[in-house]
Amino acid sequence: MLKYMRKYWIFAVLAAAFMIAEVTVDMIQPRLMADIVDNGILGLNGDGTPDLALIRSVGIKMILIVLAGGLFGMLSGTMANLCSQNFGNTIRKKCFDRIMHLSFEQTDAFTTGSLITRVTNDVSQVERLVQQLVRGFIRCLMFMVVGTITLMSLNVHFLVIIACAFPLVLLDIGFILWKTNPLFTLLQGRIDGLNSVIQENINGTRVVKAFIQEDREAARFDAANTSLVDTQLRVLILMSFLRPIMNIVLNLATVALIWVGAIQVQAGGMQPGEVMAAVTYISQILNGMMMLAMIFQTLARGRASAKRIRQVLDADPVIKDGTLDEESLRALYADSESDGSADSADGLATGTAAIAADYQPTGSVTFKKVSFTYPASGANPGAPIEVLSGVDLEVRPGETLAVIGPTGCGKTSLVNLIPRFYDATEGTVEVDGVDVRDFKLQTLRSKVAFVTQKNELFSTTIIDNIAIGRPGATEDEIHKAAQTAQAEDFILQQPDGYDTAVAEGGMSLSGGQRQRISIARALLKNAEILIFDDSTSALDLKTEAALYQALKKNYPGMTKIVIAQRIATARKADRIAVVDSGRIDAVGTHQELMETSAVYRDICASQERKSPQKGGAA
Repeated sequence: MLKYMRKYWIFAVLAAAFMIAEVTVDMIQPRLMADIVDNGILGLNGDGTPDLALIRSVGIKMILIVLAGGLFGMLSGTMANLCSQNFGNTIRKKCFDRIMHLSFEQTDAFTTGSLITRVTNDVSQVERLVQQLVRGFIRCLMFMVVGTITLMSLNVHFLVIIACAFPLVLLDIGFILWKTNPLFTLLQGRIDGLNSVIQENINGTRVVKAFIQEDREAARFDAANTSLVDTQLRVLILMSFLRPIMNIVLNLATVALIWVGAIQVQAGGMQPGEVMAAVTYISQILNGMMMLAMIFQTLARGRASAKRIRQVLDADPVIKDGTLDEESLRALYADSESDGSADSADGLATGTAAIAADYQPTGSVTFKKVSFTYPASGANPGAPIEVLSGVDLEVRPGETLAVIGPTGCGKTSLVNLIPRFYDATEGTVEVDGVDVRDFKLQTLRSKVAFVTQKNELFSTTIIDNIAIGRPGATEDEIHKAAQTAQAEDFILQQPDGYDTAVAEGGMSLSGGQRQRISIARALLKNAEILIFDDSTSALDLKTEAALYQALKKNYPGMTKIVIAQRIATARKADRIAVVDSGRIDAVGTHQELMETSAVYRDICASQERKSPQKGGAA
C-alpha cells in the first residue's frame, strides 16, 4: 500500500525532519543543565563561588531551546497527522470504490460486517501505524542511538550498564510481541462478528420486535461482545507486563549509573552535573526503547489490518467488464456490413460476432442452455447446489413476460443473470442478440431497469430517490414516472411533496409506497428492459391493474419481465413462463398453460381455492 503514500511523502519527510529537530533540543538540555550545576551552582571551574550570570544566561538559553523544541514538536505532529489522515482518506475511498465494484458473491464471501470493519477500524489502525512510523520511530531511534553515543562520551564505563540493560529490554519486548502478534488478526475478526450482529439487528429490528426476540438477540450480541472483550483482554494483560518490567530495568540501570558516577566523581573523573546529565540520558534511552516496544505493538496490529485491507484492494472483481458499448457495436455492425461478414468481431463470445451484424437495440432477452450454481461463500458455506439447469427462454422485444413458479424454484436467480449480478455457470444469456459478457457493464446495466424484492431507498428526498439513476431528468419526466408508478397521489400528500425527506431505508413510508417509488425510479431510467422481481406484492389489485395499464400506455416499447407470486398479476402479461426446480416447465398464455402445465394448474388451484380440474375452465 506504499503507492498510496507517494503523494503525501512531503508531509512524512517534514514530520521526520521536525522530529529530529525536537529530539536534538531534548538531547541538548541535559548538557546545559550539567553546566548550570557544575559551573553555575557549584562553581567547579572557578573558586567554588556560584556564577549567577552563567545560571541566568544558560537558563534563558534553555527556555528558548524548550520553546523551539515545542514548536518543532507541534509542526512534527501536524505533518504526521496530515500524512496519516490523508493516507487513510485515500485508502478508505479506494476500499469503498473496490467494494462497489465487487460482485455479489465476493461481498457475500467477505460479509457486510467484515467490510464495514475493514473500511473503518482497520483503516484507523493503519493510519495510527503511519503516524507512529513517521514520527515516533524517529524519536525513539534518536533517543537510543544519540543518547547512547552521548552517554558514552561522558564516561565509557556507562557502556557496561547499557550493554546489560539492552538485552533485558529486548527480551521483554520480543516475548510480549511474540505472544500478542497472533491475537491481533483474531481481534479484528472478533470486531467483524460484532459489527455483523449489530448490522443484522438494526436492519431487522422490526422482525426482532414483532417476534419478541430482544432477549435472544441481546444474548447473541453478548456472546459476540464477550468474545471481543476476552480477546482484547488477552492482548492487554500481556501488554501490561511490558511497562513494569521495563521500569524495573530502567530504575536498576539508573541506580547502577549513579553508583558508577559517584565512584567516578570521587576519583575526579567526572563532575556531579555530568552524572545528572547521564541519568537523564539513560532515562531517554530506555524510554526510547519503551516507545519502540509500543511502536512494534502498533506495527503488529497495523500489519494485521493492512493485510485485511489488501484483501479488499486486491480482490479482482469476478464479473469482468466486457469491451462493447453501443457505439462500438454499431461500428462493428458497420464493419461487418462493409466486409460482408462478421469476421471483424474476433474475440467476442460465441454467437456475438454473428449477431453483431444485425445488431439493433430492441430489448430482447434470450437464455440458451443456461445453468447456474451459487458459489460457496460465507453466506452459502455448504456444497454448491445447482439453482438453474438447461434453461432455454426467449423474451421478445416489447412484450411483457411473467415468470411464476413455486418458492425457491430459481425465478430471482434467472433475472439476476440479465444485468450480470451473477454470471451463468453454463450457457449464455443474450440481450439484443449479444452475449451479456461482451457488454461493458455500464452499457449492459443502462439497458436494464431492476426493481428488487427488497425496496432500498436512501435517506434523501423523494425526488432524489426517484432520480438516482438519471440525475439529469427533467421534472416532467420525473412526474411521468411517478404517475405511471401510481405514486404521485401519495407523494403530493406528503408535507413537502416531492421534496419530502425519506428516513433511512425508507422506513418513514409504507411498503406499498416504497415499492411505487422504486418502480418510478426504474421507469425514469427509461431502459430497454424492465424487471420486476415480485415488486408489486405490496400493492392492492386495483393499484396494480392501474400500474400495468399505465405502463402499456406510457412505455409501450419497453420489454418487461415480471416475477409474480399472484396469478392475477401473471395473467396481465403477454406470456407466462413457469419455472419449476430450476427448469422452464412451460411458456404460454394463461389459457394455454391451464391446458399444458400441471405446475401452473396447481398454482392456480392453490390461489383460487379450486381443484386443478375446475381450474381448467377458469
